[in-house]
Amino acid sequence: MTSRYPTPAFRRTALAPGILAAIVLLAGLALIDGDTFIIIRYAVSILALIIAVFAWQAKHWWWLVGLVPIAVLWNPIVPITLSSGQWWVALQYVAAIVFIAAGILIKVRNIEDKNQRFNSRR
Repeated sequence: MTSRYPTPAFRRTALAPGILAAIVLLAGLALIDGDTFIIIRYAVSILALIIAVFAWQAKHWWWLVGLVPIAVLWNPIVPITLSSGQWWVALQYVAAIVFIAAGILIKVRNIEDKNQRFNSRR
């Protein structure tokens, strides 16, 4: 069965994890000095690696320059602590911007053209 609606040419596979990571980062601003900040570290690090895989698959390798350092800085296994809490606050905002920009700009060509048979019959 064919659809009358056109299939989009691109999919934004990194959009949902990018927005989720930005929400986690902004919610984590309240937990920066607490012991539960490790949960934020896990979530941000994992989401950065997921988006890095999507960037690699989309052949947008330049996003790895921003995503890999985020995965390393928020790494909960070997935590990197900065001397001041203000640096973490600034980095939280910068990382949120990187996540949202990557989510919007990383696009993968949609190879599932559901309208291919429909268009060939005309």
